[in-house]
Amino acid sequence: MVNPKILLVEDEENLAEGIKLNLEMEDLSCVWVSHGDDALTRMSLESFDLVLLDIMLPGMDGLTICQKMRSQHNLTPVLFITAKNTEDDRLMGFESGGDDYLGKPFQVRDLLIRIRSILRREAWYQNQALDRKKYFGNNWIDFDNFTGKGPQGEFQLSVKESMIMKFLMEHAGKAVSREEIMDKVWGEGAVVTSRTIDNFIVRLRKLIEDDPQEPRWIHTYRSIGYQFGPKSK
Repeated sequence: MVNPKILLVEDEENLAEGIKLNLEMEDLSCVWVSHGDDALTRMSLESFDLVLLDIMLPGMDGLTICQKMRSQHNLTPVLFITAKNTEDDRLMGFESGGDDYLGKPFQVRDLLIRIRSILRREAWYQNQALDRKKYFGNNWIDFDNFTGKGPQGEFQLSVKESMIMKFLMEHAGKAVSREEIMDKVWGEGAVVTSRTIDNFIVRLRKLIEDDPQEPRWIHTYRSIGYQFGPKSK
């Protein structure tokens, strides 16, 4: 990807100016807006490769912005940069459709690592996918538009849910560890716990399993992690 274009949504002027300067020194184009209500407007006018999004903003807050993006089928990756950095805060960020989460204060080096990691994962997801619409039993998942169909009907996946399903399907029949999922779906430097992974699996089972308590598709191996497909004996 040549000169990725990043939208920075941050109301702290000194922080925003420092981030913008450092991104441009790394040949990353950066557009800055300071008010939450301006973020969606700017995204409607031009395309971005990544959104750096504070949560506590004047006007529309970051979680709402991300939710509205996803409801409008805007799949641009979102990296939350925020002082709200508990485990529950991170889960809320992921559930709203965010891709990654970086707590304030942070080092510029850590921010750049996260940005590069997200852009690499986006390339993996887009360019090395399975068949874009994958069928299993009476279910299917469309990796292009993050939709699927399960026992309860059609559903919308978050970006992270879709990436987890893709990774599990690519390794169908093999148990993969939580650490492998973290590394592939979140990448270097991400603060993600086993609880985060387990919560995603619980939601995915509710979407694709006839009985989430007796799963057919996503199996747990307590000492290892998870496996998609027929359970190994």
